[in-house]
Amino acid sequence: MPTRLLSAALLPLLLAPIPSLGDEPVELRLWPDAAPGALGNEAKDIPTITLYRADPSVATGAAIVICPGGGYGGLAMDHEGHQVAEWLNSVGITGVILKYRLGSSGYRHPIPLTDAQRAIRTVREKAEDWGIDPNRVGVLGFSAGGHLASTVGTHFDSGNPEADDPIDRQSSRPDLMVLGYPVVAMATEYAHGGSKRNLLGEDPSADLVESLSNERMVTPETPPTFLVHTNEDTGVPAENSLLFVLALRKAGVPVELHLFEGGRHGLGLGNGLPDRGIGPDEAFSAWPGLCETWLKKHGFLDRK
Repeated sequence: MPTRLLSAALLPLLLAPIPSLGDEPVELRLWPDAAPGALGNEAKDIPTITLYRADPSVATGAAIVICPGGGYGGLAMDHEGHQVAEWLNSVGITGVILKYRLGSSGYRHPIPLTDAQRAIRTVREKAEDWGIDPNRVGVLGFSAGGHLASTVGTHFDSGNPEADDPIDRQSSRPDLMVLGYPVVAMATEYAHGGSKRNLLGEDPSADLVESLSNERMVTPETPPTFLVHTNEDTGVPAENSLLFVLALRKAGVPVELHLFEGGRHGLGLGNGLPDRGIGPDEAFSAWPGLCETWLKKHGFLDRK
């Protein structure tokens, strides 16, 4: 489904109610002017969100910010972005795809985290205008996007009540997390080298790596989490999810893990990747349905 990016002349729409857009998703800049730390004014320098509003006839009022993967060097916007937003819409959840800035364009930590936090805050600040419950805003990410999502869920704040920008007054804590074959354990032998290098540079300090090995940052305040991975994943070993699950259990955080025996890395919803000659994965494609049951348990499918 095509999207349209609002021009500079239309950027005030980010600060006002979104008009009726029918079924067409709309892309919005996260900051009306240059984003903090911007290195230029090209598309790669402009973080955005693409809003897929759930149809009012089925909308539950919940929203989930989607972080596509790509090793912090690219963004798998189709099978880990647009397809996911359409799936969420089908169960009444508004999908919000995040286009965050990348290490391949010179943006190291904390820039991607800043973009993701801004996305969460924006959804909360615009909740009334967009028909969203500000207490049901989640985050979902795949691979390196899963690392970003898990970073949002372990490095959050309650907002700055004194900020001039009303968006900055909002909490950046997601109410739940969904992590697909996520990069997590940066400080271990299971780290994904490409993601680590793109996000942190060639020679990051041990303290920085430790702080972004998110299984070590879990607290009882970390949001409830659903994880899906495959035992055959050689790109991002399943230990990334397993270590995170162990940390969540230790902290008493509700968690659900589905570890499928087969399946390569990067399968998205499991519907197949025709452009790569990869067909649907019958087993892995079961995870969205399992996730729907979990989302229902946590109130994201309740119409309010």
